This record gives sequence, C-alpha cells and structure tokens, in this order.
Amino acid sequence: MALPVLYLRAYWRLRYHWFLLRSWVNERWQRADEGHYRYDAFVSYNSADEAWVLQDLVPQLEGAGLCLCLHHRDFRLGRSIVDNIVDGIYSSRKTVCVLSRRYLRSEWCSLEIQLASYRLFDELRDVLVLVLLEDVPERELSAYHRMRKVMLRKTYIHWPPEPAAQSLFWAQLCCAVRGSHADGKDEELCCFDDPGTVGPGPGS
Repeated sequence: MALPVLYLRAYWRLRYHWFLLRSWVNERWQRADEGHYRYDAFVSYNSADEAWVLQDLVPQLEGAGLCLCLHHRDFRLGRSIVDNIVDGIYSSRKTVCVLSRRYLRSEWCSLEIQLASYRLFDELRDVLVLVLLEDVPERELSAYHRMRKVMLRKTYIHWPPEPAAQSLFWAQLCCAVRGSHADGKDEELCCFDDPGTVGPGPGS
C-alpha cells in the first residue's frame, strides 16, 4: 500500500512544480508582451555550431535588417542562465532553433526548445522556426518527444551544402522570421518551391 501512496505524492509534486514553472514563464511573457519586442528572433544553438551561426547566420539575418538575441552578446551578466533564456525567448517575436545532433545532446538546448515549443502551444502562434543544420535520423529524435511533436507538425528549413541553393535558404529563413503582421496575426508561411530545402518534419 505504501508504494501507490509514494507514486501519488510524486505525481502531485510534479504537477505542483509544473504549475509553478508555467506561472513563472507566463509572468515573464506578459512582461515582455506589454511593450514592443526587443528582438526579431532568439537564436538557439549548440556551442559546437557557433562558428556557422556567427559567420553565416548572423551576418545574413542582421544584414537583412533583423535584430537577433544571442547568448554571448545579449545575455545579462549576473543573471541566471535560465532567466536569460526565458527573457530572450519571450522578448523575441520568433525563436530560431539550429538543430543538429550536438544540439539534441545538449541539456541547455533541450531546455530552450522546450520553452520555445511551450510558447508555441500556449500562444497558438507561429513563433518557432526550425533550421536543420544536418540530417537528423528519426531514431535520434525519438527521445525528444516534445521536439519531435513540433517537427512533425511544422515546416522546417534545411541548410543546403550546395552554394547555389544557399541564397534561397537565406531568403526563406528571413521570410520565416518576419512572418507575422504587426497586429499579431500570423501570415501564412512563405511559399517554398524547392522541396530539397524545405519540407515537413522527419518521419511525416
């Protein structure tokens, strides 16, 4: 009889902590939503992919007039990492997740995409942009149920190794980040004609 009681206590303890987390995130989202967003996109990436982000993604998007929130540049010193992540996500109109195998193995990256996907489900708005930096096998996504659920429902943008296809990739990514009207209603995702660059999530 003691075992079911322990399970019941653990269940309600988890529910309690989930409620606290949800209230905490909602409070920070409401603060950010009171004014204009500070950034167009929060960029979530693994440090192993930082060279591509800083040398390719940032110059392209900021060169197109977009304002990005980056860990090394925009996180406030003296604040906890979690507070900085939450503020970065909820102070940005979109979150761009740069997915790779290394990303999937990172606890911090997992936290970032979970918070971003929670915002997606909570607001019912297209606030998440998924970029596949490399092919990720279905079996490697199976352990990340929330991420897999998001990817099966959303369109993702695949980084092409061919230089000739990269200009289209950047145009598509800029379009996806800008994809909201000023009144808050989502635009339809830009039409993508290249099936090799953009497509439904793995396994769909």
